[in-house]
Amino acid sequence: MQPLRQLDRALRRLADRDHCVFAASDLAAAVPECRHVAGLLSRASKTGLLTRVCRGIYLYPLPDYSTGHLLFHAAARLRASEFNYISLETVLSDAGVISQLPINWISIMTSGRSHVVDCGGYGHIEFVHTAQRPDNVARELTYDPACRLWRASIRQALRDMKATRRSLELVDQELVNELVS
Repeated sequence: MQPLRQLDRALRRLADRDHCVFAASDLAAAVPECRHVAGLLSRASKTGLLTRVCRGIYLYPLPDYSTGHLLFHAAARLRASEFNYISLETVLSDAGVISQLPINWISIMTSGRSHVVDCGGYGHIEFVHTAQRPDNVARELTYDPACRLWRASIRQALRDMKATRRSLELVDQELVNELVS
């Protein structure tokens, strides 16, 4: 069977609304005999079987999948072997503590290296390195199943803002005092 057809069959069988964002290594496992996975993924993108989100991350486009959390799902796959959590302006904006909404930009604290990943029309994922250990911040994190990542509390996001020397000018301190107290 041709690798593209084999990949198509595997995706039809395995993908669902909750599991349709894949790393290239995930897709390679679906066609173990294929020796040119990069070429296969390129063909799959050209034919519309897959949509390339960013380098190494692909979306199997299902009609009932909303791309609202796509950047978070891509971040979770990109740094699956690292300690990651949503923080900084992303958390503060979601809580209404800062007045500006980062559009198509998410900030993730990571034990890996700092890097901004361009996801084309979907936006950007900013990974910001932290030396904090999971056990030191665990009390300030909650799991966000919709994003498939840990999410910092407002208190932790403010600590991260200070630790990374980001501007606090847009932070509504009165609202922070109400929410954090």
